[in-house]
Amino acid sequence: MAKKNKRPTPAVTLGNTPAPKVEFNPDYSVVKRDLVRIGSLAGFFIVALVVLSFFLK
Repeated sequence: MAKKNKRPTPAVTLGNTPAPKVEFNPDYSVVKRDLVRIGSLAGFFIVALVVLSFFLK
């Protein structure tokens, strides 16, 4: 069985060129739309439960 090397391998650099800066700019429009949908459904069901509680008493 081969002996495993536990030392980390050194990172390879290509001279003194700095890494390009990448701006992280995510698009949350889909998430916002889903949250609005969840909120409106939750509000609808709460109102429906309140209305049903008046009819069931």
